[in-house]
Amino acid sequence: MGWFLVHFQRRVGRLGRVGAVLAAAALSAIPLAAPAHAQQGKVLRVALTTGIDHLNPFTAGLAASTQVGRFIYEFLTIPSAETAQASPALAESWTPSADKLTWTYKIRSGAKWSDGQPVTAKDAAFTFNRMLTDENARTANGSYVTNFDTVTAPDDTTLVIKTKTVQSDMNLLDVPIVPEHIWAPIKDLNSPQTDTIPVVGVNDGPYQLTEYKQNEYVKFKANKNYWRGAPQVDELQLLVFKDSEAAVNALRQGEVDVINRLTATQFNALKGQPNIATNAAPSRRYDEINLNFGVQNSDNQPIGDGNPVLKDIRLRKAIIQAIDKQAVVDRVASGLAQPGSGIVPPVFRTYHWEPAANEQVKSDLAAANTALDQAGYAKGADGVRVAPGGAKLELRLTGHANRPYDQRLAQYVTGWLKDIGITVKQELVSDDELNDRTNAGKYDLAISGYATNPDPDSALQLHVCAARPNAQGKGATTDTFFCDPEFDRLRAQQLAETDDAKRAEIVKQAQARLASQAVNVVLDYPNALEAYRSDKFSGFTKQPQPEGAILEQSGYWGVYGATPAGAKDANATGGSDSTVVWIIVGAVVVIVLIGGGIMISRRTKTSEDRE
Repeated sequence: MGWFLVHFQRRVGRLGRVGAVLAAAALSAIPLAAPAHAQQGKVLRVALTTGIDHLNPFTAGLAASTQVGRFIYEFLTIPSAETAQASPALAESWTPSADKLTWTYKIRSGAKWSDGQPVTAKDAAFTFNRMLTDENARTANGSYVTNFDTVTAPDDTTLVIKTKTVQSDMNLLDVPIVPEHIWAPIKDLNSPQTDTIPVVGVNDGPYQLTEYKQNEYVKFKANKNYWRGAPQVDELQLLVFKDSEAAVNALRQGEVDVINRLTATQFNALKGQPNIATNAAPSRRYDEINLNFGVQNSDNQPIGDGNPVLKDIRLRKAIIQAIDKQAVVDRVASGLAQPGSGIVPPVFRTYHWEPAANEQVKSDLAAANTALDQAGYAKGADGVRVAPGGAKLELRLTGHANRPYDQRLAQYVTGWLKDIGITVKQELVSDDELNDRTNAGKYDLAISGYATNPDPDSALQLHVCAARPNAQGKGATTDTFFCDPEFDRLRAQQLAETDDAKRAEIVKQAQARLASQAVNVVLDYPNALEAYRSDKFSGFTKQPQPEGAILEQSGYWGVYGATPAGAKDANATGGSDSTVVWIIVGAVVVIVLIGGGIMISRRTKTSEDRE
């Protein structure tokens, strides 16, 4: 799976048509959204504008869903608040063997599940072995265990994992550990039972799940017995809004305490407002456009209805050359982003790839036109180019109808491609329709994106051959449907490299290889735009420190370290000893209902939702 993207076998919900939504004006009618003066105890209310597909940590695909898992379950290790590097969590220490094929984790003693049962190494062994033996258990985080050979617990405080080959991310396995005594009796992990409080309500993280009403709220109480110490708030609430504008209005009125995924316009409007503090931080996300190069399933059978002209890499490269990334940053993101290059964002600078000056693809409409002329795409009298076979260059651009970024981006892309003789038909659609199209390869150009995790394999594994769907359309975790033996070789090589410097170089080579095939264009790395009520909270633990994000984190530090106004800041030094949860929340997404519930099917390609 997590900051980003995000990683997993990520499946996600297929959202139905709008039945009922929460409006800001009706917020006070929601029991969990009572005005501040009516609240009992210290409550942190987070505006949530993305969906939750599952509470079940084995099958949770949406980013907000995976973050619920981070609230309630402990992991072996967690990215630290300071640097996002591995730090102790359930495991106090971890030691590889000389050949790096056996990892021994020392599990801390004294931790307890919320029903009073002790947390032991046997729970961790059960979690990983369930993933090894049950395909459904690999839905969310399967990529972490594909190289595992055996997992054992010789005693209550020792976990031993043996891998088939060297696996360099063993110190950051983004897998929530579940209680064996609760999950072992459950035979079908797709059962609705696995999304209920009696099952997911037994946990050991900083917060304990207490209530859940689909499409309305998720409610937690602070775990007073948490091994790091209880959070300073008594209760955490995730309140669902139909869109980010309604959530912003609720923040202004003091009905919620913190929000992220703000648009640049919303962020700038909130700056300097009374009792509101803003935070713009480098994020772990990237925005992109995927090009349908003739995508195939895992059996190498063509799927979808992409325009066959895009099989020509010369055409794809010309399209990418026509796109002005700096203009995307300046005009679409209002300057609150960085131009894109590789699929590992610069917040993870060790593995971030920037092409050399002489290898950069700079926006150049004249050069793109020349390239298409030389490739035989002649312009007709109407200015639209014609492929060698006689077909006009007319492409569909698919994106989110309700996302301002997509709306603005589509206008610019349409203009740039028109300048090189390509007609663009904008097809901005609902989230469920977008998911259906992109999952099935029914697009030409698709606006997308991902949230990535600190370990670079979370980004690379989205582009391997094995991530493509099978003949039945299942099992997909792919971003681009890319399948390239050289990329797969580099991805495997970096995963087996234990020297950080050498691994970083291989990771960069893999990103360069992906970019060279012109199957996607990374447009930008958006800033995490957040705001909170400074009259209610004096601060939050950020990641990375000192200028990182509050909610857009790889871990749970932001919410765990929330300090109510007037309270002593026990988490001022934050760090790896003050656990907190980030929630990827606040996407400009309409939460839609079918008969009061969400129908779940495949992973989403909605860039706000995926991790």
